[in-house]
Parts: sequence; C-alpha cells; structure tokens
Amino acid sequence: MSKQHQPQQNHLLAALPAEVQGRLFPNLELIDMPYGKVLYESGDTMQYVYFPIDSIVSLLYVMENGASAEVSVVGNEGFVGIALLMGGDSTPSQAMVQSAGHAYRLHSEILKSEFARGAGLQFVLLRYTQALMTQMSQTALCYRHHSVEKQLCRWLLLSLDRLPSNQLDMTQELIANMLGVRREGVTEAARRLQGAGMIRYRRGCITVLDREKLEAHVCECYAVVRKVFDRLPALADAS
Repeated sequence: MSKQHQPQQNHLLAALPAEVQGRLFPNLELIDMPYGKVLYESGDTMQYVYFPIDSIVSLLYVMENGASAEVSVVGNEGFVGIALLMGGDSTPSQAMVQSAGHAYRLHSEILKSEFARGAGLQFVLLRYTQALMTQMSQTALCYRHHSVEKQLCRWLLLSLDRLPSNQLDMTQELIANMLGVRREGVTEAARRLQGAGMIRYRRGCITVLDREKLEAHVCECYAVVRKVFDRLPALADAS
C-alpha cells in the first residue's frame, strides 16, 4: 500500500470490521484514475469494482445517438459496481472518471465471495446501495422539474462533497453532457452564478467562491441526497 494513499481514505472501506479489512485489504490494488477514463461501458462484464479515494466517477446513461446524462456520482463515500450486489455481472450504465485521482480496485469475484459471508461487508454495501439509489431517483426528478441553473448548483455541490478543494476542472461542454442539456444552457447558468458571486469560471476550471450562497440557491434535491449520505457513517457504525 502507498504511504500517501490508504484504503481507509474511502469511507466504505474504513467502515468495515477489522476482520473483513484483514481479508480484503491485501487484495486491493491502488490505481491511477485519469480524467475521462472509462471504467465500464454499458453491458460490459465487470471484472473489478472500484473504491475511489480522491477521484470522482460519473455513472451515465448513453443513448444510441450518443446523447448522455449522468444518473449519479461516486467518490470517496462509495464504490463503483453495485450491479454485482444485485446478482448481475454487467452494468446498464457507463462509468467514467469525472475528476482525476486514485482508487483502489478489487476483483469482482473476491467482493462477491466476501459479500456472500453476510454481516460486515454486506451491511455496509447494502446501506450504501440504498443511498445511491436515492441519489439516482432524486437526479431523475431534478432533470424533470428544475432549471438548468438549479441542476448545475446541485451538480457542483455533490462534486465538491467528494473533493478536498473548492475547485473542479471541467469544461462547460462536458458539464452539459453530464446534465443532458445544451451547452448554451450551461453557459448562461454559469454566467448567472458567476455574476452573483457564487462561482468563478475560467478556461475549464470552476471555483466555488461562496458555498453557503450556493447551498441557499440550490434546489431541494441536493439536501435530500446529502442527508441520506450523511447518515452512512452512523449506519456503518451500527454494523
């Protein structure tokens, strides 16, 4: 294991009982997660699951015409590969690195074997899966009922919750692809947020200047998702 990076930087791995950590940690492999790397395409067989520590992965649904929309984000609070827990070996979504960093990957067969033991790992991962499904449902509602500006606020805050800084390297075109909207809509929304002093956007870099103001401006979807994920440590402690 790297001295700089440790499995416990991922909240799920940190929440596992010591005996489960003892079985899993020797099998974890620290890997680079460069921006734009595709971990799975829709329909791929999942050979590995990923536990981000300082990176963010977007789960996207991609249409036949190439259009896409993000259904959830995964950072150091979770893992990528929940379809394995549902009895499937493939995923209907694409998993792409949204923010570069690192992750620990684990062979899917090892995860399934440990999950079948029940107790420790099963409790923690099922509670996380429930939280992720809440995020997916709330994201769908947000796309349907809220403006691009509100969606952008939600997306920025969810991303910041999973990063150590207030800065994201992301072009407006790529944000539009994540949200499934036109680039012009993102440009206008970002302009209004910048004019209100909430963010600064320069050459593919977004810096949040006033998080408190951004949280006051975002739709209720962010608070719903944040509340569910904030409960995960307590649930993990109960295991």
